[in-house]
Amino acid sequence: MPDHLPRRSVLRTAGALGLGAAAAGALSTTADATAAPDRLATMGAHHGKLEIRKDPFGTTPDGKKVDVYTFSNGRVTISMLTWGATIQRVETPDRRGRVKNISLGFDNLPDYAALSPYFGATIGRYGNRIAKGKFSIDGTSYQIPINNGENALHGGTTGFDKRVWSAKTVQSSKAVGVAFSYVSPDGEMGFPGELTTTVTYTLDKSDNLRIDYHATVKGKPTIVNLTNHVYFNLAGEGSGSIDGHVLELNAPKYTPVDEGLIPTGELAPVAGTPFDFNKPTTIGARLRDDHPQLVVGRGYDHNFVLGGKADSNGQRFAARFWEPESGRTVTVHTDQPGAQFYSGNFLDGTFRGIGNKAYRQGDAFAFETQHYPDSPNQPNFPSTVLRPGQTYSSTTTYNFGTK
Repeated sequence: MPDHLPRRSVLRTAGALGLGAAAAGALSTTADATAAPDRLATMGAHHGKLEIRKDPFGTTPDGKKVDVYTFSNGRVTISMLTWGATIQRVETPDRRGRVKNISLGFDNLPDYAALSPYFGATIGRYGNRIAKGKFSIDGTSYQIPINNGENALHGGTTGFDKRVWSAKTVQSSKAVGVAFSYVSPDGEMGFPGELTTTVTYTLDKSDNLRIDYHATVKGKPTIVNLTNHVYFNLAGEGSGSIDGHVLELNAPKYTPVDEGLIPTGELAPVAGTPFDFNKPTTIGARLRDDHPQLVVGRGYDHNFVLGGKADSNGQRFAARFWEPESGRTVTVHTDQPGAQFYSGNFLDGTFRGIGNKAYRQGDAFAFETQHYPDSPNQPNFPSTVLRPGQTYSSTTTYNFGTK
């Protein structure tokens, strides 16, 4: 057992998973994985040089091996796990060239399995919330396990974020990355149809991390809403509040929610509210305003209806985040109709991340491109039904830069 992972941490994790002490040792993290920061330092020596490597990260109680893939373009370095097709680290330079990890995560598998609030995970079958975990297709009703109050969140109790995905490297003269695949059997978490999903993450020489989602279903129609739940702090993970980050969000409307964070069905204008980020504004500027929607969400945890026209690739500008002190930026383009902006409201300091610092409320943001929450129960929202013979396809791109 690595020195950095005390016995009490493993036992705490085992308890959260419902495992005994004897089983705790089986959910292990390898010594090679703990060396990730040093290993990363050997990569990315030359900007524009595309590199990738695979290392062991851990083993699940049922003996499944989990690997970490590290790929770089010489400036940006990404680490991803086969556990949940998860972004573990994003290493980017600030305006002076100083490199830090800007994504939240853990350095061991036990904490991902028991504690992670979806850090960097690929989310499915259905990202975000489904009211009471219920929906129907063609008159047939389905029930998803509830795991967020009385609602289902991010695919139920054991979503795609807690599965071990198969993986293969992809590399060309322009980009490098990993294609992750997972086959979800008919009835898994209550969803109908056998769903085959492939999500490909590639980093190009222009510091773009592109995420391509593809899914097909056999046997029965189903619902699909795939996204990634990476948490960012552009000053560096564990560095404190993101209140001073500046956000420009291309959205004329948002979807207000009830006390369970389920959309009411309204598409409300952002103008004149704390939800208007069409002009660059710091995240914290109105975060504590006495607005009923901020009270319900304990901050921002809302779906925004994206505006603007798509480019020739079918994508449109969704948002840009900027941290003034470091100068780091992340710019998001997507073909999805919405995005969930989450200001880290439920981080509570009860666990420590990669940098051995506690993650507290407001220490990171997530920006999840998506269809709207609870779409299967909201007839006026864009449909998320996928039928046999159809292909679900979506692309989101994160560009990392400085200014």
